[in-house]
Amino acid sequence: MISRKEVARLAGVSEATVSRVLNNVGPIKEETRRRVLEAASQIGYVPSALAQQFARRRSGNVGVVLPFMPKVKLFSTYYFSEILSGIGEAAQRCGYDLLLIFNSPDQRHDYAKLFRAQKVDACIMLGSSDVPEERRALKELQMEGHPFCLVNQHFGGEDFPAVDADHVSGSRLAIRHLLEGGRQRIAFLNGPPQYSNSGDRLRAYREEMREAGYSVRQELMFVGNYSRTSGYELAGPIGEGIAEGRIDAVFAANDRMAIGLMQGLAERGLKAREHYALVGCDDSDGSRLISPTLSTISVPFYEMGKLAAERLLSPEKKEEIGNRAEGNGLIRLPVAFEARESS
Repeated sequence: MISRKEVARLAGVSEATVSRVLNNVGPIKEETRRRVLEAASQIGYVPSALAQQFARRRSGNVGVVLPFMPKVKLFSTYYFSEILSGIGEAAQRCGYDLLLIFNSPDQRHDYAKLFRAQKVDACIMLGSSDVPEERRALKELQMEGHPFCLVNQHFGGEDFPAVDADHVSGSRLAIRHLLEGGRQRIAFLNGPPQYSNSGDRLRAYREEMREAGYSVRQELMFVGNYSRTSGYELAGPIGEGIAEGRIDAVFAANDRMAIGLMQGLAERGLKAREHYALVGCDDSDGSRLISPTLSTISVPFYEMGKLAAERLLSPEKKEEIGNRAEGNGLIRLPVAFEARESS
């Protein structure tokens, strides 16, 4: 094997100098750097990735924390696959690998331990929920100065770095579309309250309905868990409301619940567009494949993941990205409404 010693001999420098040049560590004269790189190229020397990581005192990994969800094919879901693709594209370009870490609800969230053990150089959190244990773990990361970023979640009263979408404006567009289509009895199928996007959409629903002159009735609000199954199971009570004339439209907080609801209602003889209007959120592949096609809010999940990774890993983009953040460290990306057959 070609050794570092041979590169040093050919370049006329010490092995330590070769190491500093190849690992980009410490000040080096440009002439010396050029000689070392030319010597390495001439004899085909390729440095060990493990040795480079050790010399730079970094792991070369960006940790991606994911929720552990039994019986859910996490990587086949549009939401996670899009965000992970964006993270992976940016991480690869910045010279990092992904280390996937699964969080179980019943285990202690000790993110700082990952940094202390030098397993990761930065951390991106997907599926974080606003519970005391999560807040504590994130505050610990922040106090110890570890680089991290949340995706599609923000915490009220905290200045955690986060990349999110403008769920408020997107939801208002969806409700406005239904109102302008003559719908007045709009039901809202939301996700669990510990997720900030659930709170954002609830706020938008209440504001848009009240500004249009309609009261917000508790009987028109339902809660699922963002799964297709939860939407399907709520077809019973929502279907009763449609059949009795109490509901003429539904806004669902994601496409999976909307599609499950549409399927459950179809089994009860209720068809979207004919008996009720339906709008989802995400603009997933399924929204374009189901019949009738699903009206939805297009959320830039890929761009959110990519931006979060660049915010942590790309030195040339950190300042530019940081300048886009609000006072609480949150960056919001715009969304768009896609009107299709279901509404």
